[in-house]
Amino acid sequence: MVSGVAGASARDIRGVPKIRNAELVSIANARIRLAGVDVPSLQQLCLDARGARWTCGQAARKALVHHAGKRAWDCHIARVDRHGRFLAACKADGEDVQQWLVRNGWAMAAGPRGRAYAADQKAARRAKAGLWHGAFIAPADWRVRRRHAPILGAVRPKQNVRRVLLASASGPVPPSPGCRIKGNVNRSGQCIFHRPTGRWYAQIRMKVSKGTRWFCSAQEAIAAGCRETRR
Repeated sequence: MVSGVAGASARDIRGVPKIRNAELVSIANARIRLAGVDVPSLQQLCLDARGARWTCGQAARKALVHHAGKRAWDCHIARVDRHGRFLAACKADGEDVQQWLVRNGWAMAAGPRGRAYAADQKAARRAKAGLWHGAFIAPADWRVRRRHAPILGAVRPKQNVRRVLLASASGPVPPSPGCRIKGNVNRSGQCIFHRPTGRWYAQIRMKVSKGTRWFCSAQEAIAAGCRETRR
């Protein structure tokens, strides 16, 4: 067992994680991707039980932070992926983190290791837990914007909602009426957020290609590494 990471040959990493999204965390200087699960991107849009737009990837991250973000994790490294991240199975105080995500509906079982979570996924679907309480497109299909991907979840939305489910929370339309704070990246590469009452708010064009993002609160923007505009 090692604390932090001693290189690609290290087999185990232990520490309190910094949770980037619901499947990508950092412990010390190691970037770790959870094996056997697929989670929505922070920019993925879903629908909630009422059919309203919902930033489900952000909700999944918040759920994991609340449940296990302050506990020490033990991660067993399987291999290094093509992005230089450690692919690992992680436990928080002995609890299988991936299983918790799938069982509570915040992730889908994926890949060979994901077969172990098939029963947990079925249980989450029956219980309408997490993503399953609304409507969503599988994260793998959303990332490639597969137009004819099946719509999953308990809600049976209108036919024209597929366009919304394939969109991004960084697009031109706010993900929900309460998420209207704009974040953009300035010339120095710093993220700046603007409230609707701000001087430059109307001039900011929300485009994924420009690295823009919607936020639901100032606290959320600050947590994402942004600062409020000085004007």
